[in-house]
Amino acid sequence: MTTMVVFAAALVAGAFLWTLGEYLLHRFAMHELYGKGIMSREHLNHHVHSTWRYETTTLLSWIGVWLTGGLLWAPLGWWLAGPAFGVGLGLGWIVGYFHYEYQHAVAHRRAPSGRYSAWLRVHHFHHHFGHPMTNHGVTLDWWDRVFGTLEQPEVVRVPRRLAMPWLLDDDGELRPEFRDRYVLVGATDLDERQAMLDRARAFASLAPTD
Repeated sequence: MTTMVVFAAALVAGAFLWTLGEYLLHRFAMHELYGKGIMSREHLNHHVHSTWRYETTTLLSWIGVWLTGGLLWAPLGWWLAGPAFGVGLGLGWIVGYFHYEYQHAVAHRRAPSGRYSAWLRVHHFHHHFGHPMTNHGVTLDWWDRVFGTLEQPEVVRVPRRLAMPWLLDDDGELRPEFRDRYVLVGATDLDERQAMLDRARAFASLAPTD
């Protein structure tokens, strides 16, 4: 019984440890490096296209998480409090990552189904669209509160060309159930957006110079 309690406590501790890892990796390895390295480059590309798909980098992330859990946290936990704690700590880290990976994927692909999933989407897509240095915790906002990077928007402004499919009706407009927390902004498609940029450049070229 004692072994199971130790294992359960370690599992929770490992999952909690992942939430800090989630924040630090997202903030510093993905954003603060500004495209230097594969992790930052791929993540910024994810921001540009705002889509979710399983790629080589996803597999590499899983390998990294398993190695960290198995070669760092499990041995450390074993050394600190015995085998049950070590196994639980390493496994908790991996479970925490799985929760993050799943929630991040479904946020892009599916409409919210409850209070938590609705909160997560508002919290995450505020970060996604125009506020990349805020809300680095995807599944929880604990560490954003601790490190002063939390923003809690009333409304999330979503570029039309990057809008998640679940946000739109058959006519490409915002579904009524999401109008209290989201607003669509910008051009309908890339061609229109490019035309707007071309017009802006044309007007700028006509401006008098000293």
